[in-house]
Amino acid sequence: MDILLLQTDIKWQKPAENRTHARKIIDTLPEADLIILPEMFTSGFCMTPAEVAEKADTETFRWMQDIAGERNSAIAGSVSTQENGRYYNRFYFVKPDGSYTTYNKKHLFTFSGEDKEYAAGDERIVVEYKGVRILLQICYDLRFPVFSRNRNDYDMIVYVANWPTVRIYAWSTLLKARAIENLCYVAGVNRVGNDPTNQYCGGTVLLDYLGKELVAAENNKETSIHASIDMQVLKEFRTNFPALNDADQFRIID
Repeated sequence: MDILLLQTDIKWQKPAENRTHARKIIDTLPEADLIILPEMFTSGFCMTPAEVAEKADTETFRWMQDIAGERNSAIAGSVSTQENGRYYNRFYFVKPDGSYTTYNKKHLFTFSGEDKEYAAGDERIVVEYKGVRILLQICYDLRFPVFSRNRNDYDMIVYVANWPTVRIYAWSTLLKARAIENLCYVAGVNRVGNDPTNQYCGGTVLLDYLGKELVAAENNKETSIHASIDMQVLKEFRTNFPALNDADQFRIID
């Protein structure tokens, strides 16, 4: 699977401008099976969702469907979304045929008050695309390994984020940990630029199942990176080193 990871800047609370900007970047890129954008890529990490949230499956979702269809590529990223009177930090994974899967962020960032404005998701989501099983995760989810523990049910994790520069060491370290402990590929897509409260340096990367970089973006630069993952190589590694079979058995009780 060929993957494009977009490390973009995001204009604060300007969805139309951000869609236009992202589209211009995407139009210059080579073909790929999957395009990944950052968390809340149309607004920035906004804690006033009443000002920016879109109704479910509307403007940005349709924009994603258009791009997926035109490029014959899946496209993924999270959007501030309103549905049934509640707000969600919602991850959309849209396939070329227009079908899609959503994941509502489970671990809300209480440090910023995200839990006061958004409703938490309650479901762990794995989507299958082109023979790859992909776990969908958003930013702060990265800090909670139990939720993302591989149950032999996925091959890659995608993390989309607005992860500030001040905590970027944790971002890069935990991405590697998730790859190593779960014997999986990990795509981590973070933004660059500034919002009213934070600065962002990127750190966008695609890791293999050993935690090694397949490709990494230059920090503090709006850019895209492109690499491929090899499912046959992953399967062979898991067969020869079946550590997932020895994982602790547990059940999460809410």
